[in-house]
Amino acid sequence: MRQQENYNELHAFLLVAQESSFTKAAIKLGISQSALSRSIKLLEQRLGLQLFTRTTRSLSLTHAGEALFVTAEQSFGALDKKLDELKHLRETPAGLVRISASQYAIDKVLLPKLAIFKQLYPDIELELISDTALSDIISTQFDAGVRFGSLVTDGMISVRIDYDEEIAVVGSPDYFHEFGFPKTPIDLNNHNCLGYRFMNGGMYHWDFVIDGQPYKLKTQGQWVFSTDYSVIDAAKRGLGIGYVPIDMVKEELKSGQLIHVLREFSHTFSGFHLYYPHHNVSPALRAVIDTLRVR
Repeated sequence: MRQQENYNELHAFLLVAQESSFTKAAIKLGISQSALSRSIKLLEQRLGLQLFTRTTRSLSLTHAGEALFVTAEQSFGALDKKLDELKHLRETPAGLVRISASQYAIDKVLLPKLAIFKQLYPDIELELISDTALSDIISTQFDAGVRFGSLVTDGMISVRIDYDEEIAVVGSPDYFHEFGFPKTPIDLNNHNCLGYRFMNGGMYHWDFVIDGQPYKLKTQGQWVFSTDYSVIDAAKRGLGIGYVPIDMVKEELKSGQLIHVLREFSHTFSGFHLYYPHHNVSPALRAVIDTLRVR
């Protein structure tokens, strides 16, 4: 493998050539003139070429030195330009932001709030990926994720982006006419509950409050889905009882397509939160956080 060049020596050579003086170049580099001379000598020895013609009164480039100077000046100039671009990227919101969230969170919060980015931040690209696996956002290379506040992974920084959400137990009039109404959450053990399975394989258990104490129900039933939208559709078809965010079924409850039961035992989740692994975030992600944050 070819030995990598010492770019400090090349930079020193470039400054000497630009200044036509070892003294001035040494001052700019903050080193002694003798140290600079040794650096240039090492470069010449490694290349097997003389780069400068030195006299007591003048310093000039050899033919080889001229060729290297042109290449070095162009290369370091291109590098300086790229570094300036990266600095601009740090200061100006731009680039890709990937967010993992449920489809409901995307539809209810992310898309409505972030639509303004089309005008405010045209250089920011957004990927809103529907994910019910409760994935590790670090290993899956997401910049941030969205979950209900109580489900945010320990050690993550989280920001509230929506208000608390009541979860409703719902079923169709036809279902309740055939099977009756549950009086308590425990009665659901005798009903066909519409299950929700995360993409990682875990089943979603239903949370209630009984006599002021939390109660978690492991449901059973004929049907299992991976989205709340499918659960709602199945409930409207009379296939069983669903457990979904109440905001998703407001119209169905109003029209009578679905009936809300066990409301006195309802559990309220602490709203959607955006979470991410550390405070040092990109300007693009910072713009997302500031836009989504509940004021």
